[in-house]
Parts: sequence; C-alpha cells; structure tokens
Amino acid sequence: MGMFCYQCEQTAGGTGCTKIGVCGKNEDVAALQDTLIFGLKGIAAYAHHARELGARDEQVDKFMHDALFSTLTNVNFNLSRHIDLVLKCGEMNLRVMELLDKAHIDRFGQPTPAQVFTGLKKGHAILVTGHDFLDLEEILKQSEGKGINVYTHGEMLPAHAYPELKKYPHLAGNYGTAWQNQRQEFEQFPGAIVVTTNCVMPLTANQTYGDRIFTRGVTGIEGSTHIEDRDFSAVIAKALAIPAAEAKDGDYTLTTGFHHNFILSIADKIVDAVKAGKIKRFFLIGGCDGAKPGRNYYTELAQKVPQDCVILTLACGKFRFNHLDFGDIDGIPRLLDIGQCNNAYSAIQVAVALAKVFNCGVNDLPLTLVLSWYEQKAVAILLTLLHLGVKNIRVGPTAPAFITPGVFKVLNETFGLQLITTPDEDLKAIMG
Repeated sequence: MGMFCYQCEQTAGGTGCTKIGVCGKNEDVAALQDTLIFGLKGIAAYAHHARELGARDEQVDKFMHDALFSTLTNVNFNLSRHIDLVLKCGEMNLRVMELLDKAHIDRFGQPTPAQVFTGLKKGHAILVTGHDFLDLEEILKQSEGKGINVYTHGEMLPAHAYPELKKYPHLAGNYGTAWQNQRQEFEQFPGAIVVTTNCVMPLTANQTYGDRIFTRGVTGIEGSTHIEDRDFSAVIAKALAIPAAEAKDGDYTLTTGFHHNFILSIADKIVDAVKAGKIKRFFLIGGCDGAKPGRNYYTELAQKVPQDCVILTLACGKFRFNHLDFGDIDGIPRLLDIGQCNNAYSAIQVAVALAKVFNCGVNDLPLTLVLSWYEQKAVAILLTLLHLGVKNIRVGPTAPAFITPGVFKVLNETFGLQLITTPDEDLKAIMG
C-alpha cells in the first residue's frame, strides 16, 4: 500500500497522485524544495563538524529551523520566495564553512602545503576515512608508541597539512583515493579501518573486511563495530591482531594544504605572474566525486588545461587527477589542492582577494569554475556560489534529477549556470 498524501487526500500510486509531496504543487516549487532540503543536509554536515569542535552559529541554526518548517509543511507555495530561500541557504552555508574553517585552525593550527606519502610503511596499520579531524587526532593520541601506522583516506588527506596532526610521526601517509573506490581499497588494506563521517558504502556479500571496520559518530554499517566516546581501544586491538604490513613504496606523492591564508601569503608572486602574462587563467576543478561514467571528463579537462593556467582543486573530486605532475609557473605549483569540500570557503577567499587586487568583480577575474556534484554538500556549495553572484559555473556530469528544466532555465538565465559538454568544447569556449 502506498503512502497517503494529505495534500490531495489520495494514496501515492493511486489515481491523481504519483509522488508524495508533489500532488497539486507546481513542479518548479517542488524542485526548489528538494534543492533546499539537499542544501540543508550539506549545512547540517558542516555544522555537525563545527559543533564537535565547540563552534556553532545561532543564525545558521535559526535558518535551518525556518527553512525546514517552510519546506516540509504546506505553508509556502510561492516560487520567488523559494528562490530567495535557496539563495539564503547558500549564504548560511558560507557562514558555516567559515565557522568550520576557523574551528579547524583554532584546534589544529594553520595548514601549510605538505607532501604526502602514498605507500605503506612496515608495521601495524589503521586507516581513517571521512572528514572528522578530531577523531583522527584521538586515534593518533591513543595509538602513539604502539607500533601502529595511521593512514588517511579520501577527504582526510588534508589532515597532513595541519601542524597539530602532522606532528605525530606515525601519521604515515594517505592510502587510497575517493569514497566510491573504498570497497576495493578497504578490502586490500592490511589493517583496521575507521569511518568517521560520510561517505561510507554498505558491506556486500563480497566484502571480507566487516570484522575490521569501525564506525564513529553519525555513521553506521550493518555488521560493523560502533565506537562510542572516542574510545578507540577496540580499533587499536584489532590493528595489533592483524599481521604487520610490509613496506611498499607509493606510485606517487600527493601535495595538499594550499589553504587561502598560504595562497594569499604568496599573492604578490601570483599577481606578478598574472601581470607578466605567465598565468593566463585560474581553473577551479573539483567537487564531490562518484562512480557514474562520464566523470573522466574532469581528468581530461585538467590534463588539457593550457600550461599557462593554474588549477585549484578541492574535495574528493581531486582524486581524478591529483596524482598527476602538472609542474609549476615560476615556482607556483600549477595544481593547488585547497583541501576538503568545506574548504570551498578558501577558494572563495582567494577569489575575493584577487578581485580586490585587480580592482574588479569576481566575475571579471580570469577564473573558471568547473564543478562535479554528487551529494548534499556539493549542492550547498553551489548555492553559496550563486548567493555570491558567481556566474558561468559549469557543473556535471549531469544535471541533478531534482532540478526541473524550468528551474535550470532560471539559473542559466540569471547566473549563466551550465552543464559541461566535452573538455575540448568547454576549453574552447572558456579560453576564447
């Protein structure tokens, strides 16, 4: 039996009602409500991370209550008010990203560029995935001096840039790539695995690592062990019970930690290179990754970006190409890994600072944003960029299914938001 829709007083699947919450509602309003819900999920994730570090924002909390009330109850069917709400969601996401950035620096110090080993070192091993640096810090503290090497995975890679984390000598390196590859990578990892936040994939019958994967905080996997109160003794015991890993060199070294404070510290070199014509354009290529075919676009685009251009990247989308050698321009690396997805705040600060130096608007900068989207954090970040009035963003590999053609048309006409095509076609349009 289908669910009952109180708006049209029918059961979903019955005559006149096919989808709960949409019956009798303008489809563009319904699409904006879905967009807002995804954006709120993204804000909730960042606010959760910040609260774990003792930081919160009353304005963000108030907006979430008001927006959920407006979206999940039948009180608002006005299209323009919903557009205002999704842009307000972007504003609140900017606030919470700033809050989290400050909380990270206050707790773990100012990040600086770091080269990260990607192989294995001899010894017992723990792999930490997700986004929560506080969990990683506790694991490092509790495993210190026990002959255990701790490795980051996915969005934990930027941890190597923070002084209060990289001071631990047994923070050994980064193992693996983005979240969608975790089943294969976790299967091959010779140690215990800790999942701190999203993204996590359920175990299937083919996986054999169920007895050595642990969840923390809001995460949960059927058949895994859940850690309470950041007591990682069970993780440490499991790591010690597994035979020590043999040393293995990595195929490459990763570089991360180009926080906006560091980039701005070398702003004079960047400005000089731009004025001298040595840097023609900046590309921000990054976002949330996924397994759907077509995402090789981002690798190909990065490889085809002209040699006189600099690429900024962030989030797990960077694993499509961050292992490649892009060289440098007068000592300025052509690939700058800003950090986690929430470090989109850093990218925004860099753009604002450059616009101020060149006495122009952000949209007048030689800057192109090409974003990959997958889940709620990516939606929240896109709404932040739209709130700031950033135009001509390219997103892909496809449009979100919850965005109707009517809503996408409005975003295209207002902000120039457009879908990616092919790397060659897009570069031709961007570079003129």
